[in-house]
Amino acid sequence: MLYGVARLLRRQFDSKARGLRLSRTQCQALLYLHRNEGINQTCLAQLLDVKAITLVRLIDKMQSMGLIERHTDPSDRRVWRLNLTPAARAKVAEVRELGDLTRSEALAGLAPAEIELLVETLQVVRANLLNAYNSSAIEGERVGHTRD
Repeated sequence: MLYGVARLLRRQFDSKARGLRLSRTQCQALLYLHRNEGINQTCLAQLLDVKAITLVRLIDKMQSMGLIERHTDPSDRRVWRLNLTPAARAKVAEVRELGDLTRSEALAGLAPAEIELLVETLQVVRANLLNAYNSSAIEGERVGHTRD
């Protein structure tokens, strides 16, 4: 059920975002960078849950679109810090509007109290899954297994 709802939310957002000429992952990258200006590529890859090579291609494309700038890290020349361009800041506002519209469509017909209960319930589910994942990871390390 959750997977199906998440898939429909993504599909609805994607259909709206076509006009921006950005993929969902590019939209997510813009939002994460807006909240975490100056983070490095490794951190952004972790936030997006993508492999480093995938992120490099994504950043290359967004840089060629004039949305992201790379700057060397003053303490480590191998590290790139990422910043949004002024053009990207305008796109962030558009992406947020599309996200708000998609969310309002999904929650149409629900009372504010129902929305609040839904959010609280999903937060509990998320916390349960994080705890279960972290517990299994710790248990795996105890028996000599490592996570990759």
